[in-house]
Amino acid sequence: QVQLVESGGGLVQPGGSLRLSCAASGSIFSIKRMGWYRQAPGKERELVASITGGGNTNYADSLKGRFTISRDNAINTMYLQMNSLKPEDTAVYYCNAEIGVRDSDATVRYLELWGQGTLVTVSS
Repeated sequence: QVQLVESGGGLVQPGGSLRLSCAASGSIFSIKRMGWYRQAPGKERELVASITGGGNTNYADSLKGRFTISRDNAINTMYLQMNSLKPEDTAVYYCNAEIGVRDSDATVRYLELWGQGTLVTVSS
């Protein structure tokens, strides 16, 4: 069974930093696009950043310069380095990925998976 597991959330003071990780596990053929999303209380889930298998990145305009997305394809793990955190960054952060799995007939199909989320709280 393929799954995504986030880690690294917690409580941080304004101006601080956190690094989130998202590890994909299971019988994985390949991983295409990966992304981080967040959902603040009372708000809709929004894209934070995404990264392709080749390393091309895309960021929410409001977060450029403070957040950095990266991935290590060798260990199927994605990261989000968050600097200069603000109270408005408080949210549950979710990872998302398009993961290829090989079926019994050897064909590959891609699944869109979500992690369970990790809470980031920015507060003094």
